[in-house]
Amino acid sequence: MISVPGFEGRRVAVFGLGRSGITAARALQAGGAIPILWDDGEAGRAQAKGEGFTVEDLAAADWSDFAALVLSPGAPLTHPRPHWTVDLARAAGVPVLGDIELFARALADRPKDQRPRVVAITGTNGKSTTTALIGWVLKSAGLTVHVGGNIGVGVLALPEPTPDAVYVIEVSSYQLDLTTTFAPDVAILTNISPDHLDRHGGMDGYVAAKARIFANQGRDDVALVGVDDTWGQEIARDLPDRATVISTHPSQRAEGYVAQPGAVLKDGELVADLSTARSLPGRHNAQNAAFAYGTAVRLGVSHDAAVAGLLSFPGLAHRMEAVGRLGSVRFINDSKATNADAARQALASYPSVFWIAGGVPKTGGIDDLADLFPRIAKAYLIGDAADAFAATLADTPHVIARTLDAAVAAAAADAASAGGDQIVLLSPTCASFDQFKDFEARGEAFRAAVLALGAVPETAS
Repeated sequence: MISVPGFEGRRVAVFGLGRSGITAARALQAGGAIPILWDDGEAGRAQAKGEGFTVEDLAAADWSDFAALVLSPGAPLTHPRPHWTVDLARAAGVPVLGDIELFARALADRPKDQRPRVVAITGTNGKSTTTALIGWVLKSAGLTVHVGGNIGVGVLALPEPTPDAVYVIEVSSYQLDLTTTFAPDVAILTNISPDHLDRHGGMDGYVAAKARIFANQGRDDVALVGVDDTWGQEIARDLPDRATVISTHPSQRAEGYVAQPGAVLKDGELVADLSTARSLPGRHNAQNAAFAYGTAVRLGVSHDAAVAGLLSFPGLAHRMEAVGRLGSVRFINDSKATNADAARQALASYPSVFWIAGGVPKTGGIDDLADLFPRIAKAYLIGDAADAFAATLADTPHVIARTLDAAVAAAAADAASAGGDQIVLLSPTCASFDQFKDFEARGEAFRAAVLALGAVPETAS
C-alpha cells in the first residue's frame, strides 16, 4: 500500500466505499490522516466499521473541519449535477480530490531522486489492453513494474514506491477530473470517441478531462497521442514540444509511429514485425503495440527486448481474448467492447464472423458499423438491444437469441456448418447491466458457455 502524507492529524472526508474509496481511506490513515467515511450503501459502511474506520453521515458533518473530500470516481463531480458531498465541500472551501491525485501527492512528497517513474494511460478504447501490454513489456525486460489504477488493483493499493519502480496506471476520465497535480513521466492518450457524455456535460467536457493527463507534464516528459480522431489531433497540436503521434493511417503522418496490421513503423521504418504476435491481431492492436514500444524505448528498454515483450504478450481477458476452439471454430471473447467504436476494432480484425451482440445499448446503437456488416456471416442478438439491432441489421442474416447461452449455441452450430476456419465473436457494443453484473461477468459467462459445448481452451490447443 502507498501511504498518503500531507494530512497528518486532520480529518479527511471519504465518500464512496468501493475499491478506490476504502483503499484511499487506508492510505490516508497510514499517512497520519483521520479519514471520516460514508457511503449510501449499508454494505460499504459495514465494511468500513469492520476495519475500525470512523463512519459518519457526511450530510450532517461539520465541513469546516475537513482538510479535503476524497470522492469516488463513480460519484458525479459536475454533471448531470454535482454530488451532494461536492456541493457541501465547495460551500466550505474544501478541495475535492480523487485517488489518482492522492497517488501523485504521495510521490511528489519524496525527494526527486527517490521517486519512481509513472506511465499513465487513458482513452475511450484500448486503454486496458495498452496498460496491460506496457506492463508486460517492461516486466519482460526486467524492470520492477506495478500495474493498476482503473484496471485491476486500485492505485493506492499498489506496493510502496521504490526508486527503481515503474507504475503503469490506467486512468479514467472520471479520475482525471479529480486531479490537479498528476504529472506522469509518460502520458498516453489512445483515442477519443463519444462516451460518458452525461458525466462531463457533453463532448467538450469529456475531451477536456482526457487532456488533463498531459496538463502538468514538463518538457522532459513523454506524451504519446493517438491521432486517428480529430480530438486527438487537436490535443497533439497543443503539445508541439513533446508529443509523439501514433496513427493507423500511413498517408496521414510523415513522422511518429504508424500502426498497420502486423507491423509498427517509426518515421517510415519498420520497428516491430507483429506477424507472429498471437495476441495482437488487427490494426488497433498494432496501435496498442506502438504505444507500448514507444514507452519502453523511452524508459531505456532495448529495441530487441521491447519487441520480444510484444511478441510474447498473452493478451487481456475479455478483450479480443481467444477462449476456445471447437473443431475449426474459434471463439473470441470481446466482452469489454461496450460501445460501437470498440466493437469496430474486433469486427475489422476478421474477414468473416458469427457475431454475438447486444445488452444495454449506447447512443447511436450499431448504425456506425454499417460498413462492416458485409463481414457478418450471421448475427445473434441478445438483451435489451436485440429488437433495435435486428431492425438495423434488416438486410444482414441475424436471429434474436435473447440470452447469451442461446446465442453461443446457435452461433457455434452455424459456424461449424459453414465449414473451414470460422470465428464466433462476442463483441456486444453494449453495457451488460440488463443480464450481467459487469462486462467481466458477461465474458466469463461466454467462456463457460463455450467450454460447455466441449470446446478446448485456446491455451491448450
